[in-house]
Amino acid sequence: MAIFKSGNPTLTEKMFDRSLHIESNMQGTMSVRGTLNKFGFLLLMIIAGAAYSWHLFEQAQTGLMNTLMMVGIFGGLITAIAISFKPNWAPYLAPLYGLLEGLFVGAISAILNAAFAEKYPGLVMQAVGLTFGVAIAVFLLYNFRVIRATEKFKSVIIASTMGIALFYLLTMVLRLFGVNVSFMYDSSMLSIGISLFVVAIAALNLILDFDMIEQGAERGAPKFMEWFGAFGLMVTLVWLYIEMLKLLSKLGSRD
Repeated sequence: MAIFKSGNPTLTEKMFDRSLHIESNMQGTMSVRGTLNKFGFLLLMIIAGAAYSWHLFEQAQTGLMNTLMMVGIFGGLITAIAISFKPNWAPYLAPLYGLLEGLFVGAISAILNAAFAEKYPGLVMQAVGLTFGVAIAVFLLYNFRVIRATEKFKSVIIASTMGIALFYLLTMVLRLFGVNVSFMYDSSMLSIGISLFVVAIAALNLILDFDMIEQGAERGAPKFMEWFGAFGLMVTLVWLYIEMLKLLSKLGSRD
């Protein structure tokens, strides 16, 4: 059904429809409150992983921190793919994803916090505050139906998200061949404008995620889909935070 369109690749109609036929004897159905509770637990997992990476940086154990950061990046990617193909594994793998992403997020946050300690003190805390502030604002806009997840809205956000993903992939490929796309990483107004656009799209993806979870609960998806929905929300929130960090670091690099 069209209501299950989402820019988040982990939250799709196919996954919800498949879940309705998996473990049909499972007791209980998905609820919005249950999903949010599990999202809170995943948030704690990310905080735990991030705190450990930050601690390693403070203890000058950067070698171990860098190793765990790479484990977090690739382990998180593999875990996310596994959950996307097997949503019934989400209750077991989603917490692991949270810990792995926490290792990565904590490491990159500690590195940037130290790099901008003099020029832009408090960069990480501002990024955290802005990320949660934007997420709460978007939730309220959705909850009070100020912004509605219409078919046109979904199509625009999905197309924009796919465009961003392809653009990022292209710049990565170009860098492998020695082509430096400087406006993606410098502090020019063009670069800042691109970051603002990406942050906006990441934030609006939350609208699609909230709608997806709400529709899944109304359709009586199995209980394990609460973990899957919470996982999808976490994917979007981590993306939003990373983009917020990039934006603030670009602003902090300007003279």
